[in-house]
Amino acid sequence: MKRVELLAPAGDLEKLKMAIIYGADAVYIGGEKFGLRAASKNFTESEMIEGINFAHEHEKRVYVTCNIIPHNEDLDGASEYFKYLESIGVDAIIISDPGFLLIAKESVPNMELHLSTQANTTNFSSAKFWHSQGIKRIVTARELSLDELKDFKNNIPSTLELEAFVHGAMCISYSGRCLISNYFTSRDANRGECAQPCRWNYALMEEKRPGQFYPVEQDDRGTYFFNSKDLCLIEYIPELIKSGIDSLKIEGRIKTSYYVATVVRAYRMAIDAYYEDPENWKFNEAWMDELMKVSYRDFTTAFFESDDTSESQNYGSSSYIRNFDFVGLVKSGTNQEGYALIEQRNKFSKGEIVEIIGPDSNSVLLSQILEIKDIKNITLESSNVPKQEVYVKLEANVKENYILRRAVEKND
Repeated sequence: MKRVELLAPAGDLEKLKMAIIYGADAVYIGGEKFGLRAASKNFTESEMIEGINFAHEHEKRVYVTCNIIPHNEDLDGASEYFKYLESIGVDAIIISDPGFLLIAKESVPNMELHLSTQANTTNFSSAKFWHSQGIKRIVTARELSLDELKDFKNNIPSTLELEAFVHGAMCISYSGRCLISNYFTSRDANRGECAQPCRWNYALMEEKRPGQFYPVEQDDRGTYFFNSKDLCLIEYIPELIKSGIDSLKIEGRIKTSYYVATVVRAYRMAIDAYYEDPENWKFNEAWMDELMKVSYRDFTTAFFESDDTSESQNYGSSSYIRNFDFVGLVKSGTNQEGYALIEQRNKFSKGEIVEIIGPDSNSVLLSQILEIKDIKNITLESSNVPKQEVYVKLEANVKENYILRRAVEKND
């Protein structure tokens, strides 16, 4: 049986490695050109080569986003860039524009090409057209229901793959084609410069009463009527797999390494549980608990269960909630003296209780921080400088790439 692919975002080299270590089958990344996430750190050429080598050593795949909606000047250098991506072993290029498709077919005729969700493919006839032009995989529009996805799969050639988003932020525009950022800030979201104005706070003003602002009441944090809830389909893994979708995609190239590792791990457990016993698969609330320990907005199934309804784009607060801090990443596991080397991401103190998660276990361990020493071996009561490396003695042994997070919920 061909297993569904779990596809993870990787905004930089560390996130790529964490995604793969924690269970992703493939990652999508952006280089320094032609991608839609300029706010992400993205990959230099040397980092891209290192990331591709790391992925291939683990028998995983790397896709590179070139999915801007290009203007004339954006075409310069595209052919050379596509040839470069092919030369370093990129597994597929993700594009959204027919012009880029034409350039790719001419310059890298053997390269696998995926069509971005930015192309807004909502029907199987369009999909067959794109396939006839050389597209190997369609990243479907996010506005499709499960029934539409099934119908989609049943009416396309077996040689055409489908990829669908299952988790992460939703744009208020149609599959990401947003004009608000350009209108308000002159930063073109469709060319990688989104300012995320859909997350801002707004008030209503009546035309003949200038200067009088009327809030559209929502909650005590403000009015964010453009803000979509976050997509979450982990409870529907069996339905997604049975529909014939080839790849389940997680959104979030500008999210943290902790976010990527935690979300990938939860979906990996859910998918593996299905393949172990499809007939008796049962949703495990612990998977959702894990997803709720990273920053997120309220969850929604969006268009998945039915066609567009008032609930499909039910906007919520801009603020992320239930944030369990990413304390640190284990760079070197517990040694004979009982210390592990931690690259910290938030402040922590001796005596604090932390949760420990790793890619090789379904459980979450609680452990007290017994001792902290800096790299000069000076004992500390607390470590207050994020991103520094310190030695930490814990009650539990830890391995490289394990994650420490705050055991107490933080609501800000």
